Amino acid sequence: MKKKITIIGAGGNMGRWFTKYFLDNNFDVVGYDPENQITNQYAIKSQSLISSVLNTDYVILCTPIRKTPEIIRLVSKEMKKGTYLIDISSQKSKTVSALSKVPSKINPICIHPMFGPGIKNINGQNIISIPIKDAQNELHVAKSLFPLAKFVTIDAIEHDKKISIILGLTHLINLIFANILSKDEKISLTNKMSGTTFKTQKIICESVMNESPELIETIVTNPEIKKFSEEFWKDLGHIITYIQEGKTDDIINYIQSCKKRLSKNVNLDNSYQILLSIVDLIETK
Repeated sequence: MKKKITIIGAGGNMGRWFTKYFLDNNFDVVGYDPENQITNQYAIKSQSLISSVLNTDYVILCTPIRKTPEIIRLVSKEMKKGTYLIDISSQKSKTVSALSKVPSKINPICIHPMFGPGIKNINGQNIISIPIKDAQNELHVAKSLFPLAKFVTIDAIEHDKKISIILGLTHLINLIFANILSKDEKISLTNKMSGTTFKTQKIICESVMNESPELIETIVTNPEIKKFSEEFWKDLGHIITYIQEGKTDDIINYIQSCKKRLSKNVNLDNSYQILLSIVDLIETK
């Protein structure tokens, strides 16, 4: 007998990805989305939030983080005993609090898939698991749903700290870079003149801007980003001052100390070769 999964937010980018993924893996999929059209013809379309979760084995929330805690509260009361309620949001402090309060008949699962809706194969992709009540069982269930993914288990506080660097700082930098590019009235000339670093950075920032404004806002407003954004701003100020005052030695010392710390964990020469391979791939497109 097929398992049934309900995807709330099935018309959004990640909702569409999960709909296809679970249909391809022989699930019956119920989709509910009051804001976006559910385009997959094989999904069962529900007309209400509550009816969508009444007779299902799993419920996965592909919803804006500001709405997710309230949705958790509403649907957990209506779900049948022994079912699984799955949160995939990129910030965990509020959703973990909501999941920890669901009725005992419901099994909460808190994960963060570290990939976007553009991937075609989940093989080797990272998924972060955040324990709520029974870490071992929750991880077991998550792995059964995504057997080809790699899993990392971490608590909610540490998750949000790490994500503030992995997503928050990178999105913030690329958002500002994209804004500067958008004001370049001679962008075609800039593109013609560009080299390896610019080409890859431009593609990254354009890919970030392809995400919804609501998702980007959620990522860059992670409270944990404050520390790192302040450090970024302070260092940027120092470097600008060095440039304005012609302090060449200070700039070189900054670069060398940064390079020395990085080299303890990565092979910088290898990273550069990977970058060249990426650019070669880009230029064949």
